Amino acid sequence: MDNTVVFNALPTIMADLDMSDSAKDWVATGYILMFSCLMIAGGRLTDVYGPRMTFTSGMVVFTAASAVCGLAQSTDVLILARIAQGAGAALALPATQVMVTVGRNDKQRSIGNIVWIGAASSATALGPTIGGVIVQHWHWGWIFLINIVPGILVILLGLFTLTGHGENKDARVDLPGVLISATMLFAFIYALETGTKHGWGDPSVLAVFALGLIALVCFIMVESWAPDPMIDIRFFRNRVFTGGLLSQMLYGIGFNGMMFYSATFLQRFLDFSPPQAGLVMLPPAITIMVLTPVAFLLAAKIGPRPAIGGGMALMALGMFLFSTIERGDGYADLMPGVMLVGVGAALGMPLVMYVLKAVPERRAGVASGVINVIREASGAFGIAIVGLLIHHVPEEGASAAELEVFRAGTSSGLILGAALVLVGGVIGGLTLPSRRGWLGPKHGKQRPLVTSPPSRRPAASAAPASARAT
Repeated sequence: MDNTVVFNALPTIMADLDMSDSAKDWVATGYILMFSCLMIAGGRLTDVYGPRMTFTSGMVVFTAASAVCGLAQSTDVLILARIAQGAGAALALPATQVMVTVGRNDKQRSIGNIVWIGAASSATALGPTIGGVIVQHWHWGWIFLINIVPGILVILLGLFTLTGHGENKDARVDLPGVLISATMLFAFIYALETGTKHGWGDPSVLAVFALGLIALVCFIMVESWAPDPMIDIRFFRNRVFTGGLLSQMLYGIGFNGMMFYSATFLQRFLDFSPPQAGLVMLPPAITIMVLTPVAFLLAAKIGPRPAIGGGMALMALGMFLFSTIERGDGYADLMPGVMLVGVGAALGMPLVMYVLKAVPERRAGVASGVINVIREASGAFGIAIVGLLIHHVPEEGASAAELEVFRAGTSSGLILGAALVLVGGVIGGLTLPSRRGWLGPKHGKQRPLVTSPPSRRPAASAAPASARAT
């Protein structure tokens, strides 16, 4: 929820702290940036130490940073606290997916994923509404302070109920992989942020992109050589894993780009108040909550390819309809587009489960980290890519000409996002398992689509050759 709760609150925060456009972007993307940089590391730490340690540690950092965000009196403090929030969340979130995946049978795993994805998607969709209502009636700091009591409760709950299940004491933390992956992700996302401000040909932007590319090459080499790599490079040879990640990236680019800019668009162009702008997103949020369990059943019934691919096509159509909004349009004109986005987003929710099932359980934490990196990085990519066509966000009381330029840019950005979501749907339709390749909960245990890598330890000399070959 902290990913999107600031969207409708940003205009109020900007006015209260006299914040620049650049600082405004960092309040939203600073969280995403640190979240993305450390997510894979958080997943690997969960694989090594188990979910209790990483979840509770991450929630302590997240809850304390939320308190600092809510009490911040300056832009610098708010941005730094948001970055700390992202670091805590990067430790906690992969552990939650390990809780519902590792050591579970297929029925438990399916139910756990339905609950996890339904909760996550509902919180993401409800964030703008909650943020808008809070800033309308209370100080904007309460969008962060409301985290404190639930944060303390889940820390205590985690300490008393979570076990070391999933702990792998023989594994090692791949520190070079952690550092290089964090550098790579930071460079790419930071370059996207600065590129929209300084221009893509600016030497500083090109230098940061070059750093990201160098880090990517180094990461591939280090992970290929490491005795206990953080990410097994062979995972990316599997079409379900790689195709699912690409679909998730394009899905997130479209969805996050729309969520980020539509809130400001509704307030500045259509003169909606923050709560009114948040209420526009309430029906699709409810739709996502209601339809997510149905989406899992539908994917198991007809297969993930038509279910998830079709859902992303509906989402793209909804974004296109939203892009046609004109001055004076009201809720009735907005609902067809946003409802189609909600239905399509719900149908795409099972995508995460199919990607997780493509890797062995002992790597579930890292796989969860990779998926969530893609999910969160796609937010920064979405804001940057859609923002390429939105050159300026007008101030309150802007002229009709400025507002029309803003509308045209937002419309073009949403159409671009819709096209990317549609491409993601096509990729998912071509790479996800067919119905015959998916056994589902009622057919017993499902083997991972990517097998566990063989042990690197030398085989015992007494073992028969036939056994070693097997």
